[in-house]
Amino acid sequence: MTRRLNRSQDGRPAAPVKIVHIGLGNFFRAHEAWYTETAPDADQWGIAAFSGRTTGVSDLMKEQDGLYTLVVQQPEGNKYEVISSISDTHPGQDVAKLMEYFADPQVAIISSTVTEGGYVRNAEGGLDTDDAGVKADIEVIKAGKLADVKTAPGKFVAGLVARRDADAGAITFLPCDNVPDNGAMAERVIRDLAQIVDPSLSGWIDEHVGFATTMVDRITPKASDEVLQAVAEETGVEDPAAVATEPFVEWVISGDFRAGRPQWEASGAQFVDDITPHELRKLWLLNGSHSLMAYAATVKAKETVYEAISDPEIRGWVDQWWDVAQKQLPLPDEEVTAYRKALVERFENPRMKDQLARIAADGSQKLPIRIVPALNAERAAGNEPIGAERAIAAWTLHLRGKGAPINDVRADQVKPLGEGTLEESVVKVCDFLGIADPGARSSILSLAQELDA
Repeated sequence: MTRRLNRSQDGRPAAPVKIVHIGLGNFFRAHEAWYTETAPDADQWGIAAFSGRTTGVSDLMKEQDGLYTLVVQQPEGNKYEVISSISDTHPGQDVAKLMEYFADPQVAIISSTVTEGGYVRNAEGGLDTDDAGVKADIEVIKAGKLADVKTAPGKFVAGLVARRDADAGAITFLPCDNVPDNGAMAERVIRDLAQIVDPSLSGWIDEHVGFATTMVDRITPKASDEVLQAVAEETGVEDPAAVATEPFVEWVISGDFRAGRPQWEASGAQFVDDITPHELRKLWLLNGSHSLMAYAATVKAKETVYEAISDPEIRGWVDQWWDVAQKQLPLPDEEVTAYRKALVERFENPRMKDQLARIAADGSQKLPIRIVPALNAERAAGNEPIGAERAIAAWTLHLRGKGAPINDVRADQVKPLGEGTLEESVVKVCDFLGIADPGARSSILSLAQELDA
């Protein structure tokens, strides 16, 4: 007979809340929550986590005292860890509770995983003030109705107003989304909105608010029914909130923690002055190859990363992309080569059933930072970056209904790119992504025709 997790039998007592996290997803629970759990001062750094649009995970975890099982899928078998670092969970709609945390002097860090689109940026990277949600948040913050905000930037700025009004002291934002220079990204939209709703808030931010930038890495597929069954059979615990992940984990952090932080470095986190090379290495090699496989391999009817990398043809496509990226990375060749080798080992883990359809989401946000920079740089140098151009060709076919289904935050904007002839689609996609080189456009069309054959 199985049972549910509870703190009287499992894990540690709940630690005092000093970190508030927005975005109670699988990745956060396999990454930041795990680093906090394994830090030597974990008993001093509890996390209060808020769900996104749905309340399912928050409700499940509330039923088991915030505990959940982390299933580390090693090639030789699963390893099970009970994670206790989340002291409380809340639905994302409970903004009044979020404001209470912001006003609590004990809370030192606001971290987030709300995806690229959640920061509501315009094409220039600033706050999208034309967004209806942002417009509504501006009005409610000006009216002092802080608990009525809806967007992530609105919640951040309303929280800072609440913190300033409570004289609660310093705090640091720690975005953990897979976006280059995510600390600067968060800071820009926060400052943009703060300036609009209350110009005097900007000076308070200068004195009291820190911003950290992170590079995050751990592959975390959705826990399958098979994984949940294994948890029950091998641990005797029925855990519908279990999270599956790989053995590999990496976290590189640069920034200013104004009110302290856990000893994450003891769990393996790296603190550096310049995070850019680490970001690009991961973003281009891991995430870029993920995007390539998500679009190209699904055209070939592959469903998981493991299936894709096990196909010699697709493995060759990945290597071609990595050859392009390696030329543009500001890192020693030996370091990049070692990382490529480690990635193949991770991708070839048969227990990791990472769904390519999941990875295919939001290509409009991902390809401009994962693929296009290296492609354009190589074309500008007079080279032919076929490995990068194949990823764009595959995304073009994706928008034309081939392979993984479209699930994009800009679906209304990008679906029309797939309309018309293939030649017309390639032109529209290249215009959208800022790929102007005629040779690149011709190559992308040829590669799309080959993939579609």
